[in-house]
Amino acid sequence: MREGIIWLIGGYLLIINGIGFVLMGLDKRRARKGTWRIREKTLFLTAAAGGSIGSLCGMKVFHHKTKHKSFVIGIPAILFMQCAAAGAVYWLAGR
Repeated sequence: MREGIIWLIGGYLLIINGIGFVLMGLDKRRARKGTWRIREKTLFLTAAAGGSIGSLCGMKVFHHKTKHKSFVIGIPAILFMQCAAAGAVYWLAGR
C-alpha cells in the first residue's frame, strides 16, 4: 500500500512539474507573439500545487519572468516551503 502511494505522489509530481514547465514556455512564446497570455495567478497556482521545480526550470530555460521580483523570489520560496513540508512529513512518518 505504501509503495502505491509513493508511485501515485511521484506520478502526480511528474505531471504537475511538466505542466509548470510547459506553461512557462507557452507564456514566453505568447509574450513574444503579443497574443493572449497565461495569468500570473495560474503560473503561481501551478507552482503551489507541486509544480515549483518545473516552473523554476521553465523560468531558467525560457528566460521567462526572470525580471519580475515576485517570480524570482516567489517560485523559489514556494519550492523551499514544499521541501520543508516534505521533510517534516518524512520526519514525522519515521516516528
